[in-house]
Amino acid sequence: MVTVSDTQVTWLTQEAFDRLKHELDELIENRPVIAARINDSREEGDLKENGGYHAAREEQGQAEARIRHLQELLRSAKVGEAPANDGIAEPGKILTVRYEGDDEDEKFLLATREEGAEGELDVYSPESPLGKALLGAKEGESREYDLPNGTRQKVKLVKAVPYTG
Repeated sequence: MVTVSDTQVTWLTQEAFDRLKHELDELIENRPVIAARINDSREEGDLKENGGYHAAREEQGQAEARIRHLQELLRSAKVGEAPANDGIAEPGKILTVRYEGDDEDEKFLLATREEGAEGELDVYSPESPLGKALLGAKEGESREYDLPNGTRQKVKLVKAVPYTG
């Protein structure tokens, strides 16, 4: 069994931490609104055929799940500076890579989904197969990782620069 305390530490920029804290505060402030909507719908009668009631209950469940997730994330998060601009692949950096056999470069943010939630870049977790393969790579270095179909993919780190949000 995995307990919540076994989760890895998430590094967040101050901006990302503040944005997630603001979202958490808004969700908590909105709790009475959802509860009132549930009560109003409940008073309409038969709950089996009351779409408004079921929708409000669903919304409440989703909001509570997000509140728990944000509370745990922010409780265990480490707020820190952006990583150094040293050309090494690590969380908090935008990586430019080229897959073997491809002519196009691909750019993505190596970070948790919460860290890069507002950006237009794709976000790859450091725990993903590609993220694990590239961690610690220097610009110009090639690495390999396993694809879901069992084949190996070679990827070259073209550039690694700090993400500035």
